Amino acid sequence: MNVPRQKSASTADQDSPEDRVGRFATIWCRAIFPSTATSLTRPEFEQHLLPLARGLSDALHAWPFDPAPAHRVGGDLVAAHCTDPDALSRTLGVVDSYLVLYCGARDAGLDLTAEEFRNRCARLQHSLAAGFSQALRERTLAEQEAIARSALSARSAAEEALHVTETRFRAVFEDAAVGIGIADLDGNILEINGALLRMFGGVDHHVRSRKVNEWVHPDDAPQVWRLHAELVRGDREHYRVEKPYYRNDGTVLWTNLTVSLLRDAEGKPQYQLALIEDTTERRLLNLRLRYEATHDALTGLPNRTLFFERLEKAVTAPDAMRFGLCYLDLDGFKAINDSLGHSAGDRMLVEVADRLQSCATASGEMVARLGGDEFVALTTGYESADEVEELAVRILSVLATPIRIDGRELTVRGSVGVVEGLSGTQSAAEVLRSADITMYRAKAAGGNRFQLADAEADARAITRHGLTTALPAALERGEFFIEYQPLVHLGDGSVHGAEALVRWSHPQHGILGPDRFISLAEHTGLIVPLGRWVLEESVRQARGWQQLHPAHSDGGPLRINVNLSPTQLYHPGLVADTVAVLERTGLDPGALCLEVTESALIGADDDLLKPLRQLADMGVDIALDDFGTGYSNLANLRRLPVSVLKLDRSFTQSMQQHPADPVDLKIVEGIVALAHSLELAVTVEGVETGAQADQLKELGCDTAQGWYYARPGAPDRIHTLSLADAV
Repeated sequence: MNVPRQKSASTADQDSPEDRVGRFATIWCRAIFPSTATSLTRPEFEQHLLPLARGLSDALHAWPFDPAPAHRVGGDLVAAHCTDPDALSRTLGVVDSYLVLYCGARDAGLDLTAEEFRNRCARLQHSLAAGFSQALRERTLAEQEAIARSALSARSAAEEALHVTETRFRAVFEDAAVGIGIADLDGNILEINGALLRMFGGVDHHVRSRKVNEWVHPDDAPQVWRLHAELVRGDREHYRVEKPYYRNDGTVLWTNLTVSLLRDAEGKPQYQLALIEDTTERRLLNLRLRYEATHDALTGLPNRTLFFERLEKAVTAPDAMRFGLCYLDLDGFKAINDSLGHSAGDRMLVEVADRLQSCATASGEMVARLGGDEFVALTTGYESADEVEELAVRILSVLATPIRIDGRELTVRGSVGVVEGLSGTQSAAEVLRSADITMYRAKAAGGNRFQLADAEADARAITRHGLTTALPAALERGEFFIEYQPLVHLGDGSVHGAEALVRWSHPQHGILGPDRFISLAEHTGLIVPLGRWVLEESVRQARGWQQLHPAHSDGGPLRINVNLSPTQLYHPGLVADTVAVLERTGLDPGALCLEVTESALIGADDDLLKPLRQLADMGVDIALDDFGTGYSNLANLRRLPVSVLKLDRSFTQSMQQHPADPVDLKIVEGIVALAHSLELAVTVEGVETGAQADQLKELGCDTAQGWYYARPGAPDRIHTLSLADAV
């Protein structure tokens, strides 16, 4: 067909959405106008198509997606006298080739991939074809049924009277495009027209030799013969069903069958009139479109849509039927795409799909691809829960053999989450979510293994996800606050300073400690703005303490300790942010101590240490937190810009037993001696008893913190704290 040349990509991108819809309507008009029977001119017909094109474009971008508007477009084409079969063929071709091209990109549209747009386009074609066919069928059947009734009346009249009426009846009966058959109430076929004969293969005796009630097919709907019996008895005037027939060559003819009861002059049932429309080709088209919409184009496996249909059926099955789901994600697949290219990655996915199909061949088992490198295997109707685990083992086993691509042998590993249960206990979405969470637990455990679903682990993961998504808004709404735990000088018991500890006042979960959300903030990148807020609030509080109590007991200002996460260490704005906060608040750099965990500095190079050295040169103290838990070389202390060692609480916990472990005492004594020889102060965490405090004082530790002195609390308690407040 003649279609206009496509615009260049750059020109099309400059068009507005309405311009692109208009362009699509122009192409559509030129494609189908020659086959229409309309009285409109070509420009008028194009204007008639414009709202239909706009409806298809809107349906392509609708959320949630609904192909129903395309069904109405098909009906509108028939209403516009585009009833030629070639009009439908050309329309589907235009939609397939140009709808996504011209209407796929919109300024405020959905963020859909090209594959998702193509899937939507395929479903719109299916719906448009169905709407066209339904409208054409209803129009044709209405016309032909009237013709057929007239034909039968003409035939009866012809038997009684005029030959001319018989001639007219025969002309209408034989030339009808719809198959027409007339039978008596016993099912004996009396008349058939040429269209019906051609539908069944052109062999007259094959049709006439059988009674109506002998045309049974295994795929007949349950109500077909019940409706027929009601019609023959006179309890029903007509019925319409979809029915398959066997042709004389064994092939299947699919039809839309309309059967009407014809009565004599006294109203008694006399004949049954059948109008048969051949829908075989349309059914094949529908099946093809259905297949494309429910199967993955790359691997041929069922896609997410079909899998959800099967899963929904499994979880809602009656009588508590067992079902099992294995959710597979390939380990390290991104590295293959990045190193060997997407073509190699696609071939690997095809091979993986073939292997998965080979290990899930039993009745009730299916394999699907959800997208990317994620696959699922569903099994139903088994007897023992162990069978689901065996399926997971088979999946990992078939992946164990390396895949050869472009002369390379690639090792395939996967992580599998396994969910097993009874229908009626969970929804399909809940089952898939549990399998997904479980799969990530298997991946976090090292991969190349399967994990069984655990309700408590799922709940924790869901809570973590909820906290992760709530973090940005929580910072904006001011849900975070800071508590301060005093740092006490072991020599005289005076308050040396305080460590700032951030808390989250969550609306549902209450007060959350940093162990519940700091790692989530690290993962999402929110740790940088959160850490900047903690630094500014803490420094401002320290400056407020100094202004309220300039004459501190030890002659110096109260110090503030602020924790830095590893991500903050790598952030390029660390030094600038710290300097800006100190300048805005007026706090002396010597009153600020930044705490960095020992593990964050293991193997740190000069580039990572440079910001810490700059801060140390300004007078800011750097504390090495959790010292003694990592594997750093003690000799590296000489190159680290630290001025304080904070011993991990594990050392103080060993002192709770009586007598204290002499080995731990020697270790602490050695660390203190080493630190003092390097002119480093030593702080100890987790002090809970007076015996611990006395022991640490004897070992030479400088400062301590813990519940023995005070729990973390509001800032107004810090300046009044003394040893008398110890718990």
